[in-house]
Amino acid sequence: MLRHIGRKRNYKHNVRLAALLCFVAGIVNAAGFFGFAVLTTNVTGHAALLAQKLAVGDLRAVRMVSLWLLLFLAGAFFSSFCTGKIGRTRRFSYTIPIVLEMMILTAVAYLGPLYDHSVVRTELFAGSLLFAMGMQNALVSNISGNVVRTTHLTGMFTDLGIDLYTLTDKEAINRVGVRRRIALRLVIISFFLGGAIAGGYMFIHYHYDTFYLPVALLLIALFYDAFRIRLAKAMHRFKQPTTNNETFHH
Repeated sequence: MLRHIGRKRNYKHNVRLAALLCFVAGIVNAAGFFGFAVLTTNVTGHAALLAQKLAVGDLRAVRMVSLWLLLFLAGAFFSSFCTGKIGRTRRFSYTIPIVLEMMILTAVAYLGPLYDHSVVRTELFAGSLLFAMGMQNALVSNISGNVVRTTHLTGMFTDLGIDLYTLTDKEAINRVGVRRRIALRLVIISFFLGGAIAGGYMFIHYHYDTFYLPVALLLIALFYDAFRIRLAKAMHRFKQPTTNNETFHH
């Protein structure tokens, strides 16, 4: 899901990646809004908010929103830096951003009850989540070859509308490819919305402990490939002696 890059990567890898990490992004976005009244994956909305605050001369809000935009950008830069310097095919290129994201979410879950609605703590908590989402979005985009993005739906709905039209076009050639793209976009949208619903529901009942759930899901994503490969090797070793014994008896 994470370790396959380039030609080794196939459609199923992108679907699994989209399902799991879009669900994570949805949880973080909803829980962040419930906890800090900030949409932590909505960069477009923050840009509009920045323009509005500039227009009314609210310089404190301008500074805060500008910081959030820069932190999302910094997260994307850091994730891409890890991928570029360590190497796209190296495991640590995606391990470092995911582990850092897990640490940020764990810190938010643990320290969240201390949130007092002050400007400084709003900047800190919301900014941390924006940095984490910037890392995740860049990481997934790099791994999937710019096919999957987990933290926003505007582009997904736009591309889905284009693909739906293409499917009705009688002159369309690659209908199978279009259907696969539509299915992937529906997975991204559905799991993001599902994660947002789950995140909102859980925050109402479990408050800041909700952020431990995406940490657990990221842990699954981190070790999924390693566990799957080890399990396949173990099953192969288990079957091999049986096959050899059957051959020997014959």
